[in-house]
Amino acid sequence: MSTATGTSSPPGAQPSREPARKPSTMAQALNRALRDALADDPDVHVFGEDVGTLGGVFRVTDGLAAEFGADRCTDTPLAEAGILGTAVGMAMYGMRPVVEMQFDAFAYPGFEQLVSHISRMRNRTRGALPMPLTVRIPYGGGIGGVEHHSDSSEAYYMATPGLHVVTPATVADAYGLLRKSIASDDPVVFLEPKRLYWGKDDWSPERPAEVPEIGRAVVRRPGSSATLITYGPSLPVCMEAAEAAARDEGLELEVVDLRSLVPFDEDTVVASVRRTGRAVVVHESTGFAGPGAEIAARVTERCFHHLEAPVLRVAGFDIPYPPPMLERHHLPDVDRVLDAVARLQWESEWRSGEESGGLGSLGGGVR
Repeated sequence: MSTATGTSSPPGAQPSREPARKPSTMAQALNRALRDALADDPDVHVFGEDVGTLGGVFRVTDGLAAEFGADRCTDTPLAEAGILGTAVGMAMYGMRPVVEMQFDAFAYPGFEQLVSHISRMRNRTRGALPMPLTVRIPYGGGIGGVEHHSDSSEAYYMATPGLHVVTPATVADAYGLLRKSIASDDPVVFLEPKRLYWGKDDWSPERPAEVPEIGRAVVRRPGSSATLITYGPSLPVCMEAAEAAARDEGLELEVVDLRSLVPFDEDTVVASVRRTGRAVVVHESTGFAGPGAEIAARVTERCFHHLEAPVLRVAGFDIPYPPPMLERHHLPDVDRVLDAVARLQWESEWRSGEESGGLGSLGGGVR
């Protein structure tokens, strides 16, 4: 998606008024989203551990305290329950707090506030008190982090009624979804995939492209052979797997980026699986009782008569997050995705693949 350069305009043409698109990282897009939200609405307040002077561990809040002051971008004590409890009170009085939980597993001490108060306040007051609160949580592995720095804990939040759960996988979505989350009157757990912070894409910070609303999935790559359902840090893995399947096996895998885990865009997912007849769900979170279990159940319920094979899952193993030197074995990769695709009961294609050393060589016999 690079911008063409070195071209000349025809004589008499007006200069383009389109803002320049330039390579930007997800971290830069998130920083811009926070800056624009603070500038547009005086009720927005950003706070958390080290978000002020340091600019956050991942520098997502860099420069915000200097621009808006310490009362709008505030460093807090190392007390997650206190941070979220304070945010509840602020939201009840009409402010729009944006809280950063420094790492995924650091949010666990504040989980009681999320479950008992943040998720329930609007229902508890019959809608009288909305909860416009955004909880930013860097999550997932792939950066060589140790235990408590690489968890994929989205299933906890998905299982908590009253919370919206959002996770971007692109630079444009990072900006757009965070702005929409901050503007929402419902509490949003905004999961930021750490290993995508520094991935770049052409993007215009002056005029960001509009992105679909919270609760809408997007087909990132069309296909007809099978559907890969994924989100956040696993999207690049699925895109690479789809490229490999097309190049090596002639399979056209459709890739659906959920973007929003709650609300869940069942219609887009179901429409894709009904077209392809096969599906694999891919995520870093554990397999047992993980997000893929719910997604597979919903797909099976609505697509049963369209399915050519059981819905399969490629997930993190059911273990605490491993040491950095072993995380490459734990995280879903292209080979594991292709192995699952190979087990989708391809019938005649499967058997001919085994004989030729093609598709069948990806994952062994039908199970």
